[in-house]
Amino acid sequence: MSTSSSDERTLVLIKPDAVSRGLVGEIVSRFERKGLRIDAMQTRTLDGDFADQHYAEHVDKPFYPPLKAFMTSGPLVALVLSGDQVIDVVRTMIGVTDGRKAAAGTIRGDLSLSNRENLVHASDSPDSSKREIALWFPELG
Repeated sequence: MSTSSSDERTLVLIKPDAVSRGLVGEIVSRFERKGLRIDAMQTRTLDGDFADQHYAEHVDKPFYPPLKAFMTSGPLVALVLSGDQVIDVVRTMIGVTDGRKAAAGTIRGDLSLSNRENLVHASDSPDSSKREIALWFPELG
């Protein structure tokens, strides 16, 4: 596969609910079947300080404390995916935030019934992608 200047990178987190339900392989295989490349992948458990850094723009919002508790509740899988327009492609593949409203065929639409425990996080813009990849995988910077 050739690499072009239009290739981008994005951070994807397979959240603790997906890990505990044994869905990591299903989710990763969907990205691979789409033709996206895995540039980095690791399993880790988030601590509170790291969660605060990752979700810096949400720390003062009322929904953040339960989100932080959920994201630090168990292991997750962080990966960097690359490909043509990967940010938009991944966001389309995962579906809208609320799994109860996500379209069939999307990861959340097929596998999630929750707004908070919605299996996957993905960077939403080139700026957030750069910031999140630098935070999670500083060696790729």
